[in-house]
Amino acid sequence: MSSGGAFGGNRGLRPVPPEKGIFPLDHMHLCDLDKKEYLNCLKTAGNKSEICREFSKKYLQCRMEKNLMAKQDLAELGFKESNAETPGGKITERIGDRDQ
Repeated sequence: MSSGGAFGGNRGLRPVPPEKGIFPLDHMHLCDLDKKEYLNCLKTAGNKSEICREFSKKYLQCRMEKNLMAKQDLAELGFKESNAETPGGKITERIGDRDQ
């Protein structure tokens, strides 16, 4: 018989903390308004996230202020001023160091 238990669980091993980027759920509904605004924007924009960037930014700021995620520079999350609009008015997204 294996030492994993009846359902394959590892007994005696310590749990591993979540990876960076995984954050607690908003059980107290502290950022519900910002979340609903963002989701409504996505719905009306046909799930084109670039159109709803300001709502996304506002939601992430709320989560950081309420300690629902680690505080991080918004530039590291993809909200750089240079990404917002190009001189031709076209919205661009930047992932890592590659432009799409």
